[in-house]
Amino acid sequence: MAFLGSQLPAPVDQQTASDGSMVFTGGAPAEVVVNLADSSVVVSEYAGVWESPDRFVVKLRRVGMLKWRRLPETPLMNALSALIKGAREMRLARYRPCTVCGAKRPPEALFSDDVCYSWEEPPHTVVH
Repeated sequence: MAFLGSQLPAPVDQQTASDGSMVFTGGAPAEVVVNLADSSVVVSEYAGVWESPDRFVVKLRRVGMLKWRRLPETPLMNALSALIKGAREMRLARYRPCTVCGAKRPPEALFSDDVCYSWEEPPHTVVH
């Protein structure tokens, strides 16, 4: 588990899934998700879709799975590192620049015409 934390982009969030497996999510915004079960580890690229304007659903893209109990420690760590690196590179390659401010954002943070949330929302005005 410490190895996963050292390989994932910071910050790393760790949760226990309903099936007892451990789920590690790395990055802010999220980039890579690793699910560690009794005999396998699944590495996925973080992704999702907006089902409605106020409902975002995570839809992970599986990059690979390892049966970790079958592999010696060094090859396991090398393979896991490569999968995490590949998932992160895939995720970052999907980032696009906002057409207004130019900042690179994940796809789910861009709205119509590739405009980020900073510019899509109407300005907040305080009236006294």
